Amino acid sequence: MAEEVRAFLTASDIAVNIFPYDFEQPGITPDLEGVDLLIVLGGDGSLLRAGHFCAPLGIPLLGIRSGRLGFLVELDDSNLPQYLEKLLRAQYRLENRMMLRAELFRGDKHVQGWDVINEAVVCRGNEVRPIEVRVDLNEGYLTSYIADGVIVSTATGSTGYALAANGPILPPELRNILIIPIAPHLSLDRGVVLAEGAAVNLYPTIQHDVVISIDGMDPVLLEEGDRVHIYANRHSLQMVRFGEANYFYRNLAAVMQRNPILELEKHD
Repeated sequence: MAEEVRAFLTASDIAVNIFPYDFEQPGITPDLEGVDLLIVLGGDGSLLRAGHFCAPLGIPLLGIRSGRLGFLVELDDSNLPQYLEKLLRAQYRLENRMMLRAELFRGDKHVQGWDVINEAVVCRGNEVRPIEVRVDLNEGYLTSYIADGVIVSTATGSTGYALAANGPILPPELRNILIIPIAPHLSLDRGVVLAEGAAVNLYPTIQHDVVISIDGMDPVLLEEGDRVHIYANRHSLQMVRFGEANYFYRNLAAVMQRNPILELEKHD
């Protein structure tokens, strides 16, 4: 499919480079100097990984589905030539997706930081026991969760892990921050939607393994006294979109009603 896309674009004098990349084993970051558009072939997970490369550089991203799930990816091989032609004619729009920034502090020391497209998750590690996470906002204390974990999500991430944890579905261009507990026990069990200017601080109590994971990437083990500070990122992910304004809800209904198990049985 990558060669098909390259052949189509080079026929119109568009310079195209192919970057083979194993998103499950991240290594060298592709050299995107001089790139005007990044096209990723895969599912939503691949698009998220590619988004981490291009968002800080302001490079728009176009997804072409070759995986199963497609909340984020708009095109597939059935409509590829038609929409590549629209791309060449500039018949598209750029959809700006709000991102988050997550910073890990150990005491007063800054340990690590991440750009977040979907969600930051603080959750239990190997032991199947709930954890306690205190949540503070700009204004001060919000609540303490006893749960499997806490998700802090963008509107983009509201159709990801947050959806599986019974969170609300937000239109993708909303600039809000969503807090969702995972399997809460005797705790606030509703999602909280915050304005873009909010800042969230998570304080896990460490009695057994507690980790943080960003956009489904490898987890990082947390320690007692750690603080995770999350706020709106100065970067946004620019996604190339061809659909009209209501495309999200139409695609949402189609994906939510899809049953992969029945499809497999049908093909068998």
